[in-house]
Amino acid sequence: MQEKKLIKKQLLKNMLYNFIAFSIIFTIFGAIIFNNLVTELYKSVDSELEIAVDRYSKKDNIIEKNYLSERLPKGENPIDEIRKLDGIDGKNHINPRIVEIIRDNNGMIVNEESIGKFYNELYSKAKFSNNQLDQIYDIKIEEYYYRGINIKITDEDGNIKYAQLLINVDAEKNIIDNYLNILTLGIITTIGLSILASYALSKYTLKPIVASWQKQTEFVQNASHELRTPLTIIQTKQELLLQEPESKIIDKSEDISLTLNEAKRLGKLTKDLMLLARADSNVVLLNKEETEVDKFLKEIVVPYQDYAAAQGKEIKLNLKYEKSISIDRNKIHELMVILLDNAMKYTEKNESIEINTYSKEGKCVIEVRDTGIGVNDETIIHAFDRFYREDKARSRKAGGSGLGLAIAQSIVNLHGGTIKLAHNQPKGTVVILKLPR
Repeated sequence: MQEKKLIKKQLLKNMLYNFIAFSIIFTIFGAIIFNNLVTELYKSVDSELEIAVDRYSKKDNIIEKNYLSERLPKGENPIDEIRKLDGIDGKNHINPRIVEIIRDNNGMIVNEESIGKFYNELYSKAKFSNNQLDQIYDIKIEEYYYRGINIKITDEDGNIKYAQLLINVDAEKNIIDNYLNILTLGIITTIGLSILASYALSKYTLKPIVASWQKQTEFVQNASHELRTPLTIIQTKQELLLQEPESKIIDKSEDISLTLNEAKRLGKLTKDLMLLARADSNVVLLNKEETEVDKFLKEIVVPYQDYAAAQGKEIKLNLKYEKSISIDRNKIHELMVILLDNAMKYTEKNESIEINTYSKEGKCVIEVRDTGIGVNDETIIHAFDRFYREDKARSRKAGGSGLGLAIAQSIVNLHGGTIKLAHNQPKGTVVILKLPR
């Protein structure tokens, strides 16, 4: 129960972190897109304002020349140049989008006639400050939106005045508002979806951790159970010996022999557990070398052939790979010993074991087939699980701990290969392992 609470707590924590990360990313992404849109929409508007400012700057230069007429070339008339800039000649027409409001030092509009009565009432409500010069700004006049700029100018009489240049941007503002609404809705929807994505992602990332945790818990429980049995037997037999201190060894030889056997089994179990722990921690280093597979397997199997013959069994070799692969000879030797031991344990008298090698899909395939008692479908699925035994009583009697095939799988995995269990026909079991070249 405590484990489930910890896992659930970690799941929620990961989900929160993912949600925050998604939200920040989408918000920043949306802000960048919105900022680029606003910049692009107002780029042409600001360009038109800058052109108008440049025109007023040229006009001021002409007026300055008019008051310094002694510097002008003979025959040059500044008023004509001003007329051209004002569009009187039909040239350099003023931009019709720009509203030009001329104000005095008090901010009062002085060009009412040119802008009209209606617009005079409208633009008189526009905020103006002669301290805010040469900077483009946004302004709202009643329900209308404008981009504007204020500049200092000189009239034909040499008086200092101010020009407030405005461009209506209702269309641009409408586009921006609509896009902002769509973008906001999109971000909210995306963030909402990110909650589901965060949960799914967190659950997916925790899946191997949960599986590893459960596997570790099961491993500890099984290991404790397996260690408890031989320790209990050893303790019980030693206590019985202490109750009869004057007994002779020959009288207690059976108890001593059982104690020794359990001690050996305990030692082997401890060694197997250490091998699996090292494999899990990825600290096992392979000492690979090019090896002729058929020749190497023959060296391993020959001693078992004599042992099998003594039990009325037969080990056949059908080696057809005829190539070399890079393997750790000690590890593969250990692997084959595990497979041969299993085959020998569950094969009866007058039955046979067959070792086959061949090439398939560019890999070396090794088969260990026996005609023994075979396994059921559940065993085929769980055979490589640690401490799994189809018949625990039978396996313990045969000296098994349920770790042999788990160790075999770890060795194959270290070599980048695969191993599986299948039914042999007409009866028995076949172990098929594939090793890359």
